[in-house]
Amino acid sequence: MTLTIRRCMAVLAAAVLVAATLVVGNSVHAQSTTPVRVMPLGDSITDGFNVPGGYRIGLWQNFLSGGQNVDFVGSQSNGPASLGDRDHQGHSGWRIDQLDANINNWIRTYTPRTVLLHIGTNDITQNRDLPNAPNRLAGLIDKILAIAPNTYIFVATIIPAGFSDAQIRSYNAAIPQIVQSRANAGRNVFLVDMYAALTTADLADGVHPNATGYGKMATAWYNALVRTPGSLLGGGGNPAPTSTPGPTVTPSPTGTPNTSPSPTTPPPVTTPPPGGGGCTAAVTLNQWNGGFVATVRVTAGSAGTNSWTVGMTLPGGATVTNAWNADRSGNSGAVQFRNVSYNGRIAAGQSTEFGFQGTGSGSGIAPSCTAG
Repeated sequence: MTLTIRRCMAVLAAAVLVAATLVVGNSVHAQSTTPVRVMPLGDSITDGFNVPGGYRIGLWQNFLSGGQNVDFVGSQSNGPASLGDRDHQGHSGWRIDQLDANINNWIRTYTPRTVLLHIGTNDITQNRDLPNAPNRLAGLIDKILAIAPNTYIFVATIIPAGFSDAQIRSYNAAIPQIVQSRANAGRNVFLVDMYAALTTADLADGVHPNATGYGKMATAWYNALVRTPGSLLGGGGNPAPTSTPGPTVTPSPTGTPNTSPSPTTPPPVTTPPPGGGGCTAAVTLNQWNGGFVATVRVTAGSAGTNSWTVGMTLPGGATVTNAWNADRSGNSGAVQFRNVSYNGRIAAGQSTEFGFQGTGSGSGIAPSCTAG
């Protein structure tokens, strides 16, 4: 082989090496610029009541500072201009069962790689099946994993509140074992101790954090995520499922798995129908010093309803600060709540619920109901 040919071959080999390096480099760069889909999932604390955007504001800023490329996903959207991505899946007033009834569609639609789950506060404020609340939380986690088994799920203990601390502690105490048992089975499920991150001094109204409290939540989420690199690396999310998942396995109180398929909608609450074709309303209160949460159950009479309006007079000094599952008219004194688009039609003898939070005392509230 002549010297000239050897030199030409050396130049060609070098060119091939440079080209290969560029291709690999561009491939890595393309992967790193694919945002990781993260779904903030929960209730009004995820939505950001009192501080629109809530913990998502500080978490987004942490992602920017840390160089993580993240896409918040969900069907809801709110927050200030400083929150570059306002999507989320937080619903004011919602409980575990309500998230469970909708999670199939959300996971399939938005295919998150990582889920930030903070739920259970409204189960406690509404006194809804508290002994079974940890099992229902476990069922929600398992349903997500049945649809998208590679999802990273960060499960938070719920933050303190100005009331029912013993119930909150009891619920939170069950969460580490729920998380650990799934981690032991090789699932990407992780605990975030949000209760320890905040105190009641970080609350604006006894339930929802103030700006400082939301900032502490952001820090707790971020620290947990960066300790788990797979949750923020790899790009995108889970591929959309192409087949129907099998039954959800939900731990029963005795520890024996229950393999019954989870319902896609919450079962209706049936109560004896009021006489005639009208409706009745009953209120349940959860009060603490300086505030309260009211859960109102509307029950249709023998003719059912197409719409309903609930009126009540609040005690002196009481003010409504937030309501869910109803449109509100008035904040103090005489107030009215009307159905929203999805809960006006109630079959005979069946019920729907809405709720509201207020400052002051709710003692003595006596609701009336008018059916349309």
